[in-house]
Amino acid sequence: MTDLAASQKVVAQEPAHGISLGEAVFVWMRVAILSFGGPAGQIAVMHRILVEEKNWISEGRFLHALNYCMLLPGPEAQQLATYIGWLLHRTVGGIIAGGLFILPGIFAIMGLSYIYAAYGSVGFVEALFFGLKAAVLAIVIQAVVRVGKRALRNPIMVTLAALAFVAIFFFGAPFPLIIAFAAFVGFVGARLGRPEFAALEHGSKNSAAIDSMLGEGMPDHVRPNTGRTLRVGSVWLAIWLVPVFAILVTLGPNDVFSQVAIFFSKMAMVTFGGAYAVLAYVAQQAAEYYHWVTPPEMLDGLGMAETTPGPLIMVVQFVGFMAAFREASGMSPMLAGTLGGLLATWVTFAPCFLWIFVGAPYIEALRGNKALAGILSAITAAVVGVILNLSIWFALHTLFRETFPVHEFGLSFDAPVPSSVDLPALALSVAAATAIFRFKIGMLVVLAASCITGLLLRLTGII
Repeated sequence: MTDLAASQKVVAQEPAHGISLGEAVFVWMRVAILSFGGPAGQIAVMHRILVEEKNWISEGRFLHALNYCMLLPGPEAQQLATYIGWLLHRTVGGIIAGGLFILPGIFAIMGLSYIYAAYGSVGFVEALFFGLKAAVLAIVIQAVVRVGKRALRNPIMVTLAALAFVAIFFFGAPFPLIIAFAAFVGFVGARLGRPEFAALEHGSKNSAAIDSMLGEGMPDHVRPNTGRTLRVGSVWLAIWLVPVFAILVTLGPNDVFSQVAIFFSKMAMVTFGGAYAVLAYVAQQAAEYYHWVTPPEMLDGLGMAETTPGPLIMVVQFVGFMAAFREASGMSPMLAGTLGGLLATWVTFAPCFLWIFVGAPYIEALRGNKALAGILSAITAAVVGVILNLSIWFALHTLFRETFPVHEFGLSFDAPVPSSVDLPALALSVAAATAIFRFKIGMLVVLAASCITGLLLRLTGII
């Protein structure tokens, strides 16, 4: 009887979905290589491969996981990959899915950072990035439209998005405060039974692998467990923060590596809404407070992140690289830049695994909870307003050579100097937007064409 019970226990612990870890690795590599275009494009790639093609997860469970990841600080697409990998193959599956998602971007951004640091002032490199910025602006606007179509399905959601935009763009309201307000509105709306806050209804595939596995009973790793939560939290906190403390103790708080470690660790905790929400905060702090990069360089870094696979927030690696490259005390600038870029990446992404491995079991247990659905729906609407804020910020620094700060009547924002409009940038941005919206041309084709156009404009002396 003992042997039979043990045998039954082993069988129960085996994945019931029939997807091997080797097969999952191959698929996650494919997802990573195809993950261009920021969160909107990456989520679309995952949805197409995991929901429609492989039928690993139903659309309902996919969107439930996505809404939780949008609630978290950090890049929601990478966290969504980690979440689904964890559902399939426990912690190992989550690490593989989340790690592979960022690995191509790490190598690509590092290589581009070397080129930028060495040749950034060379004419053809400037022309290349001039074209990139125009295309990136069109892509960011496309993200506003895509996310808005899904999230702003009634007047209340539209109002939440508008309030979020006004608060963050015109008054500089902290993003956590905006999220808290949206969450409160969503909670109240759901408790009152308002249909505007109900979860989106989506057709799902009953035979999806994960849903079949979790249909009759939840595997042990999906069930909430306080003891395991504490153990997992302790391990990932150590993975994240031990290197930070070691750098602080060794180099002191004023060293550039210490500043990079502390800044991006704080960013990992307080910046919500994914990459588009994070970038406005990173750009302001890195350019205006630390002076690691200039606003045009920040846009160049974003162009790098847009043209490479992986999360858009990989731009932090470029920022960390340039910070250490310029303050390499007693070290080769390229070596310092490499270490600075890897450090920024480490402290940005290590917390992402912490949020998923600690919180996902409890989110799975709350599937179908009306209050949570209302909160997540309202937060998603507010994030649309934040993305709109970022698109306008990019537009100001792409289309105008000069801006001036406005600080009157409680307002706090940058306004453009009309006479400083960059006509070639404006024309190229309009052309890129027309290609994307009117002719439905693919993102990579638009990016490549914009880069070539930038080079041609430099050769003809227009820029």
